Amino acid sequence: MSEVPTTSHPASASDASLPAPTGEVEIDEWRRVNKLTMAAQMLRTLVSAIVPAVLVLSGAAYSEMQANGISFITPWLGLLLVAFIAVNLAGAWLNWVRVRYRIGANDVRVEQGIISRQARSVPYDRIQDVSLEQKLLPRLLGLVEVKFETGAGGKDELKLSYVSEAEGERLRETVRALVEGEDTAPVSASTLDTPEREIAAEQHGRTLFAMDVRRLFTFGLFNFSLVIFAVLLGALQQLEFLLPFDVWEYVGDWFNEDRIAEAGEYLSGYTTLAQVLAIIYAVVAVVVVGMASGVVRTFIRDWEFRLDRTAKGFRRRRGLLTKTDVVMPVHRVQALVVSTGVLRRRFGWHGLCFISLAQDAGSANHDVAPFAKMEEIAPIAREAGFTLPDESEDWRRASADYYFDRAVVQAFVPVVIAVVAFLQGYVVPGTLVALAAAFIAVGEHYRWRFVRHALGPEQVMSRRGWLAPGYTIASRVKLHSVEISQHPLARWRGYCTLRFGLAGGRLAFEGLRLDDAYELRAAALDPIAAVDFAKLPR
Repeated sequence: MSEVPTTSHPASASDASLPAPTGEVEIDEWRRVNKLTMAAQMLRTLVSAIVPAVLVLSGAAYSEMQANGISFITPWLGLLLVAFIAVNLAGAWLNWVRVRYRIGANDVRVEQGIISRQARSVPYDRIQDVSLEQKLLPRLLGLVEVKFETGAGGKDELKLSYVSEAEGERLRETVRALVEGEDTAPVSASTLDTPEREIAAEQHGRTLFAMDVRRLFTFGLFNFSLVIFAVLLGALQQLEFLLPFDVWEYVGDWFNEDRIAEAGEYLSGYTTLAQVLAIIYAVVAVVVVGMASGVVRTFIRDWEFRLDRTAKGFRRRRGLLTKTDVVMPVHRVQALVVSTGVLRRRFGWHGLCFISLAQDAGSANHDVAPFAKMEEIAPIAREAGFTLPDESEDWRRASADYYFDRAVVQAFVPVVIAVVAFLQGYVVPGTLVALAAAFIAVGEHYRWRFVRHALGPEQVMSRRGWLAPGYTIASRVKLHSVEISQHPLARWRGYCTLRFGLAGGRLAFEGLRLDDAYELRAAALDPIAAVDFAKLPR
């Protein structure tokens, strides 16, 4: 990304004469964001401040009533509220006035700042994709945030907040045309009578995958989460100073030694069956809360999940509170990842992610089918130019020495702890630690059995995991490099790691025997050497 350093200068006269947004995206024309951005910023500030304000006023009123028997907060409440709204309105107006953007012939430029001005410019050869995002408040106002993705893995992406839905669609189409070197004629607003009608009829495409309410609910049951407890504890810790009483002192009164002893005596009076049922009840309660939390998170994130194949590529839309609309051109799909879980695998559920030029190989990958059957994933993979592997592939295992060394290194500390525990007479703790070491060794054995690699005519494939096996598949044509690396232990034991360079991340075959690695590298370099990457679509 090209970034112009922050400069400080007063607003120019041209700022005040910016043309109002029209129905077209003109090249090299300075424009302002939508006026409703001021309302969105004010509402966001009010919503974020309303809970602390209520708590502060309640605490002050409570303290005043305790001291004088009457509250003097109420007469000033209206005045404080009016002053708060006025200050926020002035700040929102200044922010709106001082933000402008331009779709130039060579780059996208955004300038903003009240006291000091910051100008950021992104050339088109760095832009990998343009996506639209709608959080709850902007969505209610018909606004979208435009994100220009540069392939930095989510870091330092250029964002434009906010424009109308129609303007966001026109910006996306215009910038994509400039990035791809297509005809850059502006897109007229007459093609967008409503936000639900796309720039052109072909953009509706055909649906490759969608999740209804039943699928979302099932997906949520597998997304067990106890994050609700962390959220409540975090909120309590951050806002406890606003409450009119000491929360932790109140909790401490319930969990002091006397109360714990009293509860223990009370439970000891139960029969064994009643104690077992109480434990089962507590476990079931935690499981139910975890499942409910997972269902809620899934509905919020993946509501109305839909993947379409359009003329521009793969279009994914999802979100209840925050709605995202992402389009990934087919030629930018560098690799795909098929994953599953220990439990969901038993029911035949898997997930599919794309690794693209616009993202790295971490958690920011494009989820295109997060909860699907393999027969639903296969057509999506074919549309992207990939085929799912099967047992007919020339699968190769890693060196057994590699996994033996891993087992020894990982189990060394638990074994030492277990020996010390046995020597000190701690039989039960020593046995538990020894079992943990044995589990590590067994796990490495099963990884050696199930982790495999293959180099097909058009693909590089890796299969990992024994409890929840998954695949990483990359196109051989889009590989940039092949590297063999060895650390000292690997050199001594005769194995290595074969790494394939991708624009969107890396793919590695770990623990290969040297002869297999050299053979695979030679085979992989042939199509790489034959490709002129400067002529590939960006």
